[in-house]
Amino acid sequence: MEQRPLGRTGRTVSAIGLGTWQLGADWGDVDEGTALEVLAASVDAGVTLFDTADVYGDGRAESIIGRFLATHRDQGIVVATKMGRRVDQLAENYHAGAFDEWNARSRDNLGVDTLDLVQLHCPPSDVISANATYDALDDMVIRGRIDAYGVSVETCDQALMAIARPHVTNVQIILNPFRLKPLDEVLPAAQEAGVAIFARVPLASGLLSGKYGADTTFAANDHRTYNRQGEAFDRGETFSGVDFETGLEAVRILTETLDEEISLPAASLAWIASLPGVTSVIPGARNVSQARANAEAAALIGDPRITEDFDAAVRDVYDRLLRESIHQHW
Repeated sequence: MEQRPLGRTGRTVSAIGLGTWQLGADWGDVDEGTALEVLAASVDAGVTLFDTADVYGDGRAESIIGRFLATHRDQGIVVATKMGRRVDQLAENYHAGAFDEWNARSRDNLGVDTLDLVQLHCPPSDVISANATYDALDDMVIRGRIDAYGVSVETCDQALMAIARPHVTNVQIILNPFRLKPLDEVLPAAQEAGVAIFARVPLASGLLSGKYGADTTFAANDHRTYNRQGEAFDRGETFSGVDFETGLEAVRILTETLDEEISLPAASLAWIASLPGVTSVIPGARNVSQARANAEAAALIGDPRITEDFDAAVRDVYDRLLRESIHQHW
């Protein structure tokens, strides 16, 4: 697995990491034993980045990762957690005292004295633009509570605000064949600033797995059931904001462009990881086979079938089916 620089930290992370939302409680149930097996299989395949958050299962995902880390301290794993979604999304809730409180809970869950990387979890734009936000985060670095910090964002405008800050290590943003706007300005700006980009929701909440049909249903506690229109949080977090039926048609077209031996999810992950400016792609996995398949997609990074043929198909489908409904929003 290719290891890439994590911004200006001097550390590296795998080109394909592991997102752990599904190890919490928002993608249906994953038992703890299976979750630990997913973490182990990912590390065995060369993954060195776990992305998590204090809100995933209200700390469940962090706690499971903490139990895994207790027996895997020398594996070079970077844990990037997030904070700020356990309160109402109001600017006044984001202050130094709250940061310390959230940080203490995550350190306890993960069983560490210092967090490798903490990201503000899609906060309001006023928080991303405020000097006080970064003063508080810088102070946490000085006090040894975190090694580095970044921002997870909903929009490209928010990403550009964060990238402009001198001590931001990474920006996490939705980027996949259904969400191409970050290619316009965000990736070039991140490259110039030396800021790492984590591409989240890389398979569009599973749509790009190619396994769904018009009759597919999801568990009641799965956001793909309860958040399709943004009922619980930003609509763009579910299927990348793409209408489900339109997404199925886009999946059909993209699948037909691929060689038989290349799956759509592998092509999607490799395509994202091949984009200049992307540091790591962070797909989720609910079981060991998914974790291994995600990591194996790294073998296709830079392959002309991905960077040329699939790239052309992605851009064509986006322009014809998705741009009008997606590009303006995020």
